[in-house]
Amino acid sequence: MTSSPPAAPGRARLRRKDSRFGDKIFFNAARGSGILLLVIMAAIAGFLTWRAGIALSKNEGNFLTTFEWTPDAPKPVFGIAVLAFGTIVSAVIAMVIAVPVAIGIALFISHYAPRRIAQPFAYLVDLLAAVPSIVYGLWGALFLVPHLDGLTSWLDQYLGWTYIFDQSRVGTTPRNLLTVGILLAIMILPIITAVSREVFRQVPRMHEEAALALGATRWEMIRTSVLPFGRPGIISASMLGLGRALGETIAVAIVLSSNSILSLHLLDPGGGTFAQNIALKFSEAQPFGRDALMASGLVLFVITLVVNGAARIIVARRKEYSGANG
Repeated sequence: MTSSPPAAPGRARLRRKDSRFGDKIFFNAARGSGILLLVIMAAIAGFLTWRAGIALSKNEGNFLTTFEWTPDAPKPVFGIAVLAFGTIVSAVIAMVIAVPVAIGIALFISHYAPRRIAQPFAYLVDLLAAVPSIVYGLWGALFLVPHLDGLTSWLDQYLGWTYIFDQSRVGTTPRNLLTVGILLAIMILPIITAVSREVFRQVPRMHEEAALALGATRWEMIRTSVLPFGRPGIISASMLGLGRALGETIAVAIVLSSNSILSLHLLDPGGGTFAQNIALKFSEAQPFGRDALMASGLVLFVITLVVNGAARIIVARRKEYSGANG
């Protein structure tokens, strides 16, 4: 059997030069993309800060604690107390509902379901992520809201002593923060499920087989091998879902009966979110009113950055999983 002749030195040098040239192009393209992203983020932050400064300089109320939103009045008064409360509470409700369900679905697809069932089920979950927000909003207004009367009555009857589930206005349509939280949970469920599923599939097969060989049940194997390995991925997936929950606009605007009343009774209609308030009032606002909306948008921008920064810190402190080392 004859061996192929060695490559000529000139060809080897030419290949190395081509490889180095390609590496330089890729490196510069990646670095340029990163710099461009930072420039865009800085431009957005600068624009929002500039417009917010104009609005805050003429605000007659406290921007952080005022409930009223009348920036186009002769004496402009506006604040984000109701908007911040509604945004955070609805997002927290969505996360409390969506994250455990999404993890359970991801584990079912990756470790429990037979292949002939898991594959179509995974496609179905991924398809839910492609449904437009307006469709979720219409479904929530026409189907979810009318069918939540029983749930709100049950919560008021058995958990009303907790105050937050005490319905002070009995018989009202449940266009409240709880309904919004449930709708947002359904919307972010596919995102968290898809990312968690892919993370669980990257668990080294040897880890799972070693746990089973030591006598662990399937659940014990998942608890000791799969979940610790995928914890940072679950956190990242949850932060992606939280980002959508914080910034969701159309679906919230359709379902929520907004007002400027801050109430800790989650079953009472009312409240508001940053994105919903901007979407509803931007078209009819005067120039100064739009500056006030920009100020509220700046707060949402900062909240999103803080949430994502905290997620990055949490993931960086966890060394069990790394996309590069998996």
